[in-house]
Amino acid sequence: MYDNILVPTDGSETAENAVDQAVDIASKYGATVHALYVVDVDATSYSLGTEQVDRIRQGNLEEMTDIKEDADEATGYVRDRAAEHGVEVEEHITAGEPARAIRKFVEDNDIDLVVMGSHGRSGLKRVILGSVTEKVLRRTRLPVLVVDVHGETDVED
Repeated sequence: MYDNILVPTDGSETAENAVDQAVDIASKYGATVHALYVVDVDATSYSLGTEQVDRIRQGNLEEMTDIKEDADEATGYVRDRAAEHGVEVEEHITAGEPARAIRKFVEDNDIDLVVMGSHGRSGLKRVILGSVTEKVLRRTRLPVLVVDVHGETDVED
């Protein structure tokens, strides 16, 4: 049923709850977990210069040690949790607008299920802040398992 499971991660507690769910499902189906860290170029551009943002957009993260460390830590958590359960993991790092980058990854790879964390914001906060999970849910045609900050799940198809 599931061969490839995508778990986008930013290293937050909410993302870690989603990782646990993704690893559990992958272990039951013998699936590979794809850990995806997206460097949010729009958010990053406020603190970096144009040249640095261009490097990030081109995928040249080796010189960007802080960003590379954050990405490695987030995807490394997925790798370590999966290893505890004998689940195969592939780690991926990309740059761009998070929801768009996640959807592109889904389109470019043979993903069967997306497991994502959500902070559970609603109302005005969701409108102002936007929601990566909401955007992926609305614009992806495969099952998305949403895990809230408390580890509760909600399946959308």
